[in-house]
Amino acid sequence: MLQSRESLEQAQDRDLAPYAVKATESKGRKFDEKEHDYRTCFQRDRDRVIHCSGFRRLDAKTQVFYDSKSDYTRTRLTHTIEVTQIARTLARILSLNEDLAETASLAHDLGHPPYGHCGEYVLDDLMEGHGGFEHNAQSLRVVEYLEHPYPEFRGLNLSYEVLECLAKHESRYDRPDLKDLYGTDQAPLEGQIADLADSIAYNSHDLDDALFFGLIDEEDLKDISLYQQFKSEFDKSYPDSNRYTRRLRCAKRLIDLLVSDTLEESNRLIGKYRPKTIENVRNCEIKLISLSEDAKQRLDQLSDFLYKKVYMHPDVAAATERAKKELGFLFNYFVDDPNHLPSRYESRVAEQGIHKVVCDYLAGMTDRYCHTLYENES
Repeated sequence: MLQSRESLEQAQDRDLAPYAVKATESKGRKFDEKEHDYRTCFQRDRDRVIHCSGFRRLDAKTQVFYDSKSDYTRTRLTHTIEVTQIARTLARILSLNEDLAETASLAHDLGHPPYGHCGEYVLDDLMEGHGGFEHNAQSLRVVEYLEHPYPEFRGLNLSYEVLECLAKHESRYDRPDLKDLYGTDQAPLEGQIADLADSIAYNSHDLDDALFFGLIDEEDLKDISLYQQFKSEFDKSYPDSNRYTRRLRCAKRLIDLLVSDTLEESNRLIGKYRPKTIENVRNCEIKLISLSEDAKQRLDQLSDFLYKKVYMHPDVAAATERAKKELGFLFNYFVDDPNHLPSRYESRVAEQGIHKVVCDYLAGMTDRYCHTLYENES
């Protein structure tokens, strides 16, 4: 028998926690659309994100390690997939809406520009006096305006709750400034899951990538308690294994420990604060999806180490100079002569201003497209 949308919604209403976001309780879309026969609203949102052009471009955008000759390193797309996998696990075990957590995770980095975080800092500097640049805001702009696959409206016309999760996305290195649009209260638990899954994923895979590329070695991690715990456990169980296998298993063990800790601590907090509805979640004084204090401290130690030893490493920092040169040149090139812009961007200049339009154009580029354009025009 075919399952209808209604039967899926009924299963959610029956099986999900009372404080989960149910498809039947969504505040809807900006533009009314007929409901789908077989997919809930959040399942449709997920599919719209996966099929949009901005999602495909994530495959050629830097996560941390720019211009790697290896096919091992994470890209912005593989990071997004890892975040989504973690988020789905958390949502499923906590009886929350897995479709919403998945969609928020898939869309959370759509606004990232080329060249990773250094590209974001460069665009923010270039946009000083013109609204600045922040990738969370840009992710919302991508799904609400820049994507244009439908003749009836601009954007993907996603459900309110997906947009709310994106607006309130806040992991350690994010700088959200959109709460005035979607309230200053907490995100739904599904959005909080996407936040924490983001932190768990990038700390794990950035450590793995940094070890793989030799930016750090195991001796550098001698004071990092999380890594030493995993290394000790692994060496005891598999004394004859090689460093390659140990590195991989330690990275995966980090994910497993942090996910398990999140489940236990979140369950404790939900039991303590006893939310009955999504509004109780929004009005709660703290985030209910959280690591324990011990795990937070240990993850912060690792995160601080990665910031100092990996993100500020000369080989990584060199990408900042390249981003400054290439994005700076292209920004001024298009601002000085809007006729160089593609027609679909040039047509928006009068209404939105040249700086905003140029910023949109550059932020949507992949690393290789940006570099090729710079080479051709400089």
